[in-house]
Amino acid sequence: MSHNMTYALITGASKGIGKCIARELAQKGYNLLLVARSTDLLQTVAQELEQEFAIKALVLSIDMSRPEAAQTIFNFCEQQHLSVSILVNNAGYGLSGKFEKYASSAHEAMLQVNIMCLTQLCALFIPMLKQQQQAFIMNIASSAAYQAVPYLGAYAASKSYVLSFSRALYQEYKNTALSVTCICPGPTDTDFPNRAFLGPKGMKTAAKLNMTPEKVAEIAVQSMFAKKPNVILGFVNKVGAFLAWLLPNNIVERSAMSIYQ
Repeated sequence: MSHNMTYALITGASKGIGKCIARELAQKGYNLLLVARSTDLLQTVAQELEQEFAIKALVLSIDMSRPEAAQTIFNFCEQQHLSVSILVNNAGYGLSGKFEKYASSAHEAMLQVNIMCLTQLCALFIPMLKQQQQAFIMNIASSAAYQAVPYLGAYAASKSYVLSFSRALYQEYKNTALSVTCICPGPTDTDFPNRAFLGPKGMKTAAKLNMTPEKVAEIAVQSMFAKKPNVILGFVNKVGAFLAWLLPNNIVERSAMSIYQ
């Protein structure tokens, strides 16, 4: 049964964690607006979920590194008269290696997706979300949010922003119909290592600690509905975040650097 025709908007929904979150929400009867770059992959996911769960799944193909992306998504919802009660900011990627290895434009595109588009979507949709009987924002950060990570510097910093921003919003809207949750997965069995150009050493470390995207999505959705401010996924990642808090920065950073160097 669908939830009063309200929609869950999920960015980065064509594969990995985003696709699995879409499945979890479809299973609970939510209609979906799936957003990502690949039209073909999105349409495949939408058709599968519509057939299996008898919900409506709309798709919007867009490059979220473009400055106008968030406004385009919002305009699409207005044009289609979609009432959004869940916003999942899952789109994001990393660039690994020496900072200077990448052109300024490459860093800018990543930060546009990881920080600016996410912030703009929150700003655009919060007025609509607050009008719902119950509404949720889920922002996907990373266990890298808890420390500086040399050779993954801008990415880790962007996820620190997502965590800090999400926790602030959680407090601001705590006594309203809107709940904000930040999910911090560690290594997950997705395309992230390839997109981030992780070297063999980084790939090997990630593989040892991998969680499945299905498990990450299941815990993420449970945590969102439980109105938790933020959740670190995986025991090893929880220990890592605690050690990052406990130990001197220099030790933590050099340890992280040895993984990605």
